[in-house]
This record gives sequence, C-alpha cells and structure tokens, in this order.
Amino acid sequence: MIDCTKITEIANAKLVGTDLFVVDCTCSPANEVELLIDSDTSVGIETCVELSRAIEAEFDRDTEDFSLTVASAGIGSELKHLRQYRKLIGKPVEVLLKSGVKILATLDEADQEGLTLSYEEKQAVEGKKRKQTVRVTRRYPFSEIKYTKEYLDFK
Repeated sequence: MIDCTKITEIANAKLVGTDLFVVDCTCSPANEVELLIDSDTSVGIETCVELSRAIEAEFDRDTEDFSLTVASAGIGSELKHLRQYRKLIGKPVEVLLKSGVKILATLDEADQEGLTLSYEEKQAVEGKKRKQTVRVTRRYPFSEIKYTKEYLDFK
C-alpha cells in the first residue's frame, strides 16, 4: 500500500516557494490516492497536472501501482488549515458547532485557538416588546467547532 505521508512530503517539497499548500491526502486500500491542495490566491488545473506528474515521477510503477488524483480543495469542502481560514476573512462562512447549532456568519478573525464570527441574531432588547435583530460578534474555540465551510448564497 502506498504511503500518504510520503506523497505529502513530496508534494510539500514541490510546493516550496509558491503560495500553494497541501490540505489533505487520503489513500484507499486499492491504492487510490487523492491529494487536495489549496492556495492563498487560486489553483489552476495546470498546477494540479504539474504536481501530479512530479509526484508520479518519484515512484516506480513496476513496484507500486497506484491511482493519483491531485485536486483543488473545492468550494463547500471543510476548512482544515489556518491558511484557508485566513483567506476567507471578511467573507461568509457556514459553521457547525459540536452542539448541533449551524451559524451563517462573516469570518472576522482566525488564529490558532479559534474563530471570531459576526452575524445577526434576534435578542430581547430592554424597552421593546418584540425581539430585535442585533449584529453580534462572538469568539468560538476550535474545540467547539465541528466544521467550517465557505458559504455561497445562490439567491
């Protein structure tokens, strides 16, 4: 079975000096390897093809037969690296908390400990009979977050 760690090391070595980085690597028992990459700007198909060829050149197909797919971490996929979070600062995100609460918010800040989100919420306001929509900013540690995705509104 092919080793994802080796694939990741080769990819990281090939990506040094670029704004590209490895997001994830998965290997199936049938040696089907999927390598997801991302960038601080954008990832083109040519970049994926070049990286795929560079990785395949490092392996001997006679000793290890495998299928390699190099792709960009797509819109709607879960964010896994701090660089991905930082790329989305100021943009809408969908956050699912471990408590089951889903939040659609603007990502204001991201660091090693967690996220700062701002969103609208209905709250009781003193002197008003009905709840009012108020813009709130809250901090969520990563320990409370199940996943975060970029949010696209198609309306």
